[in-house]
Amino acid sequence: MAEFEYQDVAKMIDHSLLNPTLTTDDLEAGIRLALAYDVASVCIMPYYMKTCAERLACSTVKASTTIGFPHGGHTTPIKRAEAEQAIADGCEELDMVVNISKVLSGDWDYVRNEIAEIVEIAHAAGQKVKVIFENSYLNDEQKIRLCEICTEVNADWVKTSTGYGSGGATQEDLKLMREHSGDQVQVKAAGGVRDLDTLLAVRAIGVTRCGASRTAEILGEARKRLGLPEIEATASDNSGY
Repeated sequence: MAEFEYQDVAKMIDHSLLNPTLTTDDLEAGIRLALAYDVASVCIMPYYMKTCAERLACSTVKASTTIGFPHGGHTTPIKRAEAEQAIADGCEELDMVVNISKVLSGDWDYVRNEIAEIVEIAHAAGQKVKVIFENSYLNDEQKIRLCEICTEVNADWVKTSTGYGSGGATQEDLKLMREHSGDQVQVKAAGGVRDLDTLLAVRAIGVTRCGASRTAEILGEARKRLGLPEIEATASDNSGY
């Protein structure tokens, strides 16, 4: 007997549609795929957020997009403007990149204030924030400090990576992030979760979300193991993560 229900794994996946070469047809196909598999959310390029939110209305799939993506070096006012625009367009979950340069410089007041501002904007609108660290550039001390800051400012998730850095999620990082984040802060893995067994492995650590582009392959395998019918839905597999 499988150790999971279909919804357990489907609602872990944020289907990523962030590759800059995706066409509008690709984005539409990706949204249809996400709906067919009933994933947690679609994380889409900001310019398509409004259309995506319209497509997902009346479904259980949330609309999400990125802030300061992928390098985090935008000024705080620009990140604020991005967050405000995303929410106006119907975004329910904002995946924001920390200012990596400031993290590496040890300017923790700047980092904390910026994260707090975006969290405040989102929470005031009843929406949620995932804070992206880009762990491949950081040491453990920096990762831990970011977890502590995100706990202090009530971020909703801490997230390993953009999928566009020099590395993605590792089990060691996910364990560290779960250990050093408050109970109310969830953990998201991004980059490297490409099959069902890996998804189940990070779930066992306490991860609640994974950014993925290979959604059809992961959830197709889940349905196969559970004896559920196949879903006829296809989309480009170059969507990011």
